Amino acid sequence: MTNFQLFRTIQEVRDWRLNQIINGHSVGFVPTMGALHEGHLTLVRESLNENDKTVVSIFVNPSQFAPTEDLESYPRTLEADLEQLAGLDGSESIVVFVPTVREMYPSGIPLDVSLQKGAFVTVLGVSEQLEGKFRPQFFRGVATVVCKLFNIVYPNNAYFGSKDIQQTIVVRRMVKDLLIPTNIRVILTCREKSGLAMSSRNQYLSSETKMKASEIYRSLLAAKEVYDTEDCTAEDLESAVLETLKEYTNGVKASWNLEYVSVNEYETLDELKSSEKVDKTKPTIISLAVHVPRATTGTARLIDNIVLGAKSL
Repeated sequence: MTNFQLFRTIQEVRDWRLNQIINGHSVGFVPTMGALHEGHLTLVRESLNENDKTVVSIFVNPSQFAPTEDLESYPRTLEADLEQLAGLDGSESIVVFVPTVREMYPSGIPLDVSLQKGAFVTVLGVSEQLEGKFRPQFFRGVATVVCKLFNIVYPNNAYFGSKDIQQTIVVRRMVKDLLIPTNIRVILTCREKSGLAMSSRNQYLSSETKMKASEIYRSLLAAKEVYDTEDCTAEDLESAVLETLKEYTNGVKASWNLEYVSVNEYETLDELKSSEKVDKTKPTIISLAVHVPRATTGTARLIDNIVLGAKSL
């Protein structure tokens, strides 16, 4: 049994939002694709603490998936998600928005970009590197759906986790350049006790792989130790990551596919060359993506990062 409102249409949300404006209520917003975990709930708690009302959207956004990616198998657990939200202190201040694909994409949304029609948002300069290099349509899809959701919810504050650090930078740039009056709050990554970054895709993993995957975060901490103790180059940081993960990524017994390790400036996402010294007067991101075995067949793609030298996100 839930004690909050659930809306399925844009008009319902807009009517509700107008009422909040009339009553002088601030509104926080947490966009999700469902399969909620403690990381999502942390964002919702932050919003509940900082706003009169909180909107949580649950929408698996097709435009950020390539035809070869896991759209169909992406976990959809609406009833469990609603139960978790209902269990939060202050849940009576939550509104949940669960739109259909047709509601969000009135012109339709085939996964093949060449067949898509209608308006889309592209944020140039910070979308092409890192995740964007390996998932070229991803941030176009993210920026488009977040822009749509901001236009529907009109939030005072929106909450994102730093696990998807490039996403937060893309969204902040979009908000700035499109003059959207929403403050973007970035909350530190929530982690399992082992250090593994919480992700909806973790449920694909066996308990053994989950434990081994804690090495991903340990590799980032190894890079942080190098950063904290000496002047270093981008290559020094990357080498610390690679050395930690070599048992799983090198040799004939390798079971992981390390897609990338990269060192980038925080605000611009400009990639540092291997021999380039890290400027400790500016925040730096070291990030990686790795494919690890699923519990059944195939692999799950995990990402993580650490921001070095930042006073706040």
